[in-house]
Amino acid sequence: MPHKANGLDEEEMATVDVININGDKVSETELPDAIFDIDVKPEVMHQVVTAQMASKRTGTASVKRRSDVRGSTRKLYRQKGTGRARKGDIKSPLLRGGGVVFGPSPRSFEKKVPKKVRRLALKMALSSKLAGKELVVLDKFELEKVKTRDFVEAIAKIGVENALIVTEEKNEKLELSSRNVRGVKVMRQEGLNVYDVLKYKKLVLVEPVVKGLEGRLLQ
Repeated sequence: MPHKANGLDEEEMATVDVININGDKVSETELPDAIFDIDVKPEVMHQVVTAQMASKRTGTASVKRRSDVRGSTRKLYRQKGTGRARKGDIKSPLLRGGGVVFGPSPRSFEKKVPKKVRRLALKMALSSKLAGKELVVLDKFELEKVKTRDFVEAIAKIGVENALIVTEEKNEKLELSSRNVRGVKVMRQEGLNVYDVLKYKKLVLVEPVVKGLEGRLLQ
């Protein structure tokens, strides 16, 4: 049974302009409604973004417990007859330099999110960009050499300042030219995620990426 989005068949498409890095329209392309025109549910995107942020936490905080502290296991002095409080070995948590009780240990903060939910959240994020007129499609984004000034001039011509630029494959000149520009991130299509789509005001897709998204999200 064909998938539907907003009551429309999967085959229906939205048409958007394709521009070059000079900001001129060069053609049009179709965006599948099953990816770019679905109902946006903030709670679904929030679930996926929360999981993404949690997975970035290292969870490496750790203390030395009694068994990890270096020292003798011999009882410091006899149990009775000294008039002092009884004590165990020098590694006791009650003594300075002894083991720590109830301290943190390495852990994972990862939250499991079903693959279908992750895909759905990404579709919603992309749909929100199209609905908000914050989606730009470029025919290609090629620079003659690694130069930040050329990159800044190019994004100014296409009218974006705070943007996520998604390329089909590795583009070393573009990636190196953009790395010191605040508010802009260049990413390859396989790394596209909900958090980055929502973080930046504009989403810039190089035209072949659209076909890549179809293969990734309409399986």
